[in-house]
Amino acid sequence: MKENIITNLFSIKYPIIQAGMVWCSGWRLASAVSNAGGLGIIGSGSMRPNILKEHIQKCRKNTNHNFAVNLPLLFPYSSEHIDIIISEKVPIVFTSAGNPAIWTKKLQSNNVIVVHVISNLKFALKAIEAGVDALVCEGFEAGGHNGREETTTFCLIPLIKKSIGDIPLIAAGGISSGQSMLAAMVLGADGVQIGSRFVVSKESSAHMNFKNKILNSNDGDTVLTLKELTPVRMLKNKFYSRIEEAYLDNASKSDLKVLLGKGRAQKGMFLGDLSEGELEIGQVASMLNSIDSASDIIDEIIKEFNFEKKRLKQL
Repeated sequence: MKENIITNLFSIKYPIIQAGMVWCSGWRLASAVSNAGGLGIIGSGSMRPNILKEHIQKCRKNTNHNFAVNLPLLFPYSSEHIDIIISEKVPIVFTSAGNPAIWTKKLQSNNVIVVHVISNLKFALKAIEAGVDALVCEGFEAGGHNGREETTTFCLIPLIKKSIGDIPLIAAGGISSGQSMLAAMVLGADGVQIGSRFVVSKESSAHMNFKNKILNSNDGDTVLTLKELTPVRMLKNKFYSRIEEAYLDNASKSDLKVLLGKGRAQKGMFLGDLSEGELEIGQVASMLNSIDSASDIIDEIIKEFNFEKKRLKQL
């Protein structure tokens, strides 16, 4: 592939970013993706400050390439995480789930590139006003915490692109192959962020029970729910059935909070409780059928991307 605005911004070979997923993307996955030519991201949302520092240091020991940290701004340790990111000289941060105006200037003044994740035009414009260096536009298909509007990636990317000028744009949600990567870039994206496919990689810290559950899933097995709290796409299981029952019983927001409790994502994705855990994954889960190394995943995506690009020239 030729260099583009994303590869130049992040100093990487391919415009492929591995999403920063809680309980799935630690230093092993991030360093493997970066070594393969993409941008690996440490998902800090599940980490206490000392754990994040350990993952950053191990990631740096295992790759000579750039990597990033995903920072959910509404999580309790965001301030401490910012200090660690700066002191450890992390080159790139992907912020999400909060107001980017709070930390963007401080990070940039410490030579950190700031990318913010959004799911609609309103928040895209706010992020640009805050001065971020690039945007991730995440469609409704994505796993984990998502936008309430249910705007799909195919609708979101061209909408955002025509409204933001020259700001680098990264597409996320429903992307797992060279075909979908090319489609996103035709719609106006400069690069792609991929989560679900890397969840089932060899280097992912997701529990094997969760990985196998994903590989055995079918279309329609994921659903976006809990909009009253924080919208999240997950695989259907016993816990999700209890959520459905709560809605049928006209549960209040506080009732849903009690039902959710704490540690559901850790229980499902990291500890492998397929019954009572929260199993966050995107709609592309039904298309995934093997556990591969991060290097093989990126190699396959790029080969398919180049093949499809040549094929389209013949149409």
